[in-house]
Amino acid sequence: MQWLITIAVVLAALALVALKLWRFGKELSRLDSGGETKTACHGCPGSARSDADLGITIKPLVQIGDKTKQSLMALWVVVACIGDVGMSQEIRPPNYDESKASNFDLVSVLAGPDGKLIESKDQWSAQRKYLVDLLAKEEYGYAPKDSVAIRTELFDDGPAVLGGQTKSNIRRRQIAVFLERDGKRVRVDLALWSPKDRPKAPCFLGLNFRGNQSTCDDPKIRLTTSWCDNRSPGVVDNKATEASRANQSERWPIAQILEAGFAVATAHYSDIDPDYDDGFENGVHGLFPEDRIDADHPSRWGSVAAWAWGLSRLADVLEKLDGVDPKGLMVVGHSRLGKTALWAGATDERFQVVVSNNSGCGGAALSKRIYGESVARINTAFPHWFNRNFRKYNDREDLLSFDQHQLIATIAPRPVYIASASNDKWADPLGELLSGHHASSAYHLFGKKGLDAVELPAVNTPIAQGAIGYHLRDGDHDMLLYDWEQFIAFAKQNGF
Repeated sequence: MQWLITIAVVLAALALVALKLWRFGKELSRLDSGGETKTACHGCPGSARSDADLGITIKPLVQIGDKTKQSLMALWVVVACIGDVGMSQEIRPPNYDESKASNFDLVSVLAGPDGKLIESKDQWSAQRKYLVDLLAKEEYGYAPKDSVAIRTELFDDGPAVLGGQTKSNIRRRQIAVFLERDGKRVRVDLALWSPKDRPKAPCFLGLNFRGNQSTCDDPKIRLTTSWCDNRSPGVVDNKATEASRANQSERWPIAQILEAGFAVATAHYSDIDPDYDDGFENGVHGLFPEDRIDADHPSRWGSVAAWAWGLSRLADVLEKLDGVDPKGLMVVGHSRLGKTALWAGATDERFQVVVSNNSGCGGAALSKRIYGESVARINTAFPHWFNRNFRKYNDREDLLSFDQHQLIATIAPRPVYIASASNDKWADPLGELLSGHHASSAYHLFGKKGLDAVELPAVNTPIAQGAIGYHLRDGDHDMLLYDWEQFIAFAKQNGF
């Protein structure tokens, strides 16, 4: 009987390999007729975001059009020999039908490993630790426990230049933060703007996609030397040029943030870890080669966890600087960096307010809703973001014993704000709101109001009466002045 099962399995595998070969044959035929290879849009359908918003270049195994047919045929033979059954499987098409996304069961954020619900805030510390550990093991990965030496160098200190005007009431500082371990060093450039009339200002900290020079038109902001996406304006050979200055300033309304009485700090996320699948060799991953993800260690940290770890190291620096309130550190992020901000808030309780903007799958959106971007699609397009354990749930969300509402809950009782955009269906706005709703019971333990809503509000109508805030901005996948205005109002409402 066993040999019959073995034959059946082998035949099934051969059939899948044959399907793979047939598809590759079609690709060859299409190349003969002058076809063009297209890259799937991370923000489509339902989003008007450009390829440049992705922040990375997905590197195919073969650069179609740059390689010869001999290379393609060689790869074809390799695929046949290896029999890569997993790659032959179809990924489920994206779902945008609410009737198919409405049936899901969630584990209560108060349920411990034994399934019993905690009943008081005195039990929350242990419960929070359990949830962080669960999410680290199954999704984000464990960061190394060893520390690094942190050395700083202030290389710029002067008045800010914003909108072409010198702002004498705003202090601009640029600090080179060196993370050192075992003879290796990573440099992260931290740009900080603080109001001169407030000795200790609460500070928003967030990572940017294109380098600090992209956040404003100040010619003194150092041009990043870290990896940049070639699809971004002003980038040549993965390096930023002068043409990249201020090309994402709409996401960083620095003058308005400072006018509201806050400081703001940012660093290029590629300073911490370059955003492509490099085998976890570069950036801060390179400082811990013994903690690199491999088949035998599927729970080690991916890039989202590395970026979050980097934010904590920047917090180490900020909390010691004059002009910054060490008890007023707030972390903010957009898209994949919104996922990062949430994980930073989960793992570092020094962040007193946590802001997620359009963070979607692996961020605020519930995976079990199976709406928009799925676990399988994010793990396939960006295999370096999460740990390998998360791949177990590719098109198998039914196996999930956790979901993103538990991530939101780990921030309790600290305030958290979740922002969505009306056209960004890929990020599942309703799934983001429902995460906040289902996280609310953790806040109730502390007598705090959570997020009561279970339906999307009207566009540009924030819900911010509790410790969990939410808004649905009219428009696309982006982070704009309107979003920042709500973040600032929410921070002030919560005492900052």
